[in-house]
Amino acid sequence: MKMNLQSVNFNADQKLIDFTQKKLDKLENYFDKIIHADVFFKVQNTSAKENKITEILISVPGGDLMVKKTCSKFEACVDECVNSLQRQLIKRKEKMSAHV
Repeated sequence: MKMNLQSVNFNADQKLIDFTQKKLDKLENYFDKIIHADVFFKVQNTSAKENKITEILISVPGGDLMVKKTCSKFEACVDECVNSLQRQLIKRKEKMSAHV
């Protein structure tokens, strides 16, 4: 799957990029018509521990799916986003197969 990644207020290292790509590739097991994914990593300038925001936008036929999570580590955010997207993709697939 093609992934566009943007990191705001910091530079993402290759390890984080590879981790994100690997997690997103697993989503194709649940829905094989994914066009591409846009991933945004942001760091908020706050004193709170949970200051890292991850947004993932996935383009699929019939509309886009968007998930936004805030955590203390980007890896945890990516895990939460992927789990949420997995549920959404399964629902989308069930709806599509019900119409056929």
